[in-house]
Amino acid sequence: KVDGAMTLLLKDALKPNIIQTIENTPAFMHGGPFANIAHGCNSAAATKLALKLSDYVITEAGFGADLGAEKFFNIKCRYAGLTPSAVVLVATVRALKYNGGVSRTDISHENLPALEKGIANLEKHIENIRKFGVPVLVALNRFGTDTDAEIEFVADYCGNLGVDVGISKAFEKGGEGGIELAQKLCRLIENTPSNFKFLYDVNLPIKQKIEIINREIYGGRQVIYTDAAEKAIKRIEAINMDKLPICMAKTQYSLSDNPALLGRPTDFDLTVRDVRVSAGAGFVVALTGEIMTMPGLPKEPAANRIDIDPDGTITGLF
Repeated sequence: KVDGAMTLLLKDALKPNIIQTIENTPAFMHGGPFANIAHGCNSAAATKLALKLSDYVITEAGFGADLGAEKFFNIKCRYAGLTPSAVVLVATVRALKYNGGVSRTDISHENLPALEKGIANLEKHIENIRKFGVPVLVALNRFGTDTDAEIEFVADYCGNLGVDVGISKAFEKGGEGGIELAQKLCRLIENTPSNFKFLYDVNLPIKQKIEIINREIYGGRQVIYTDAAEKAIKRIEAINMDKLPICMAKTQYSLSDNPALLGRPTDFDLTVRDVRVSAGAGFVVALTGEIMTMPGLPKEPAANRIDIDPDGTITGLF
């Protein structure tokens, strides 16, 4: 039923889309896979094209450094031959307090004890990025409810880790609100060399690659494989598709595979329930916990109504 919609989407799919921000600056938008179930990065074509057109290229890797950043480094950079100069790690005081046990309804109130507890989550993400040898700058998105004491605590904590913090007010003030952050990023790139390296060798066995990610990035104890996962790994090895990067499918709400474990959980086991090959993309997907790889759809998906005729006329969009 969706052949027309897919034809429409793929007609110019290989061409990066140039779009305009609300301040009239150009940007590329090309590919938007979720980092919890896929690799979470835009296309290599868009990034390479941007590198030919600008002195600085900033690209997003979705969710936390345990998902988007890990996959950006180990999958995208490996295939595209990219060497990142620095990482901008986005954080908020609100999210850190939430990881410290504060309910969503109370995160607008100052709570330094919760912030002190929850900032362990940010510290782990900083550690993860450093495992790849890339300099890191924390971008703290400031909300109107953040207090000076909370901002100062985060800046001091990161400073003790040897990481600078740039305050971003871009949501409130547009480009003007991001100037301080951009200047700090430029100085970091100019003064701190990147010694980028991959976390694992793709020629290692599938299990060993998964276990490295679990131990080094998630902070987990051991990996438990279901019978289905064990059989799937053997099938993949039998067809010689095991020497590929690993794409973990994992909840974005926790460093573990349990969305209820906030902060910086330790002494947890990671359960791999299935393993699949995405041959076209060039990676092996390991499904953990209860993660679902297909987002929810309405009873009648909009794609069922979209079509394109032989002359290129599009119908069903509105």
